[in-house]
Amino acid sequence: MTHTRFAFIRARWHADIVDRALDGFQELIPAEQIDVFDVPGAFEMPLLAKELAKTGKYSAIACAAFVVDGGIYRHDFVAQAVVDGLMQAGMETNVPVLSVSLTPHHYQETDHHNAIYRAHFVDKGREAANAALMITKTRQEALGA
Repeated sequence: MTHTRFAFIRARWHADIVDRALDGFQELIPAEQIDVFDVPGAFEMPLLAKELAKTGKYSAIACAAFVVDGGIYRHDFVAQAVVDGLMQAGMETNVPVLSVSLTPHHYQETDHHNAIYRAHFVDKGREAANAALMITKTRQEALGA
């Protein structure tokens, strides 16, 4: 069996919340199999995901970000561009690119909301790890990839 590596890209905007996704990811995939990369925000994730996928080092790439509604429409455009870009990166490189990007419309920077989203990111990180493991196994079985 080949040694499997995964990339985990995390946006630094709201890092205290986003980093919880890596915690969840590492509950299922050992840290020594994960290369972690930081980007300023969600918008920068697709390009790095594509570049990392092209290296051929990774079975899957997970990308985590928190895009919040700051009272302007920009968050909708950013969220859509990010998801589209991540999908495009995966389609162009044949490497699964997974999104752990949350875009709440009613986030307030309170202790209560921060606790809710920190816990939610742990769950989402765990789900991304499960998806990465499953798609890797399925591709190996079906395609020999």
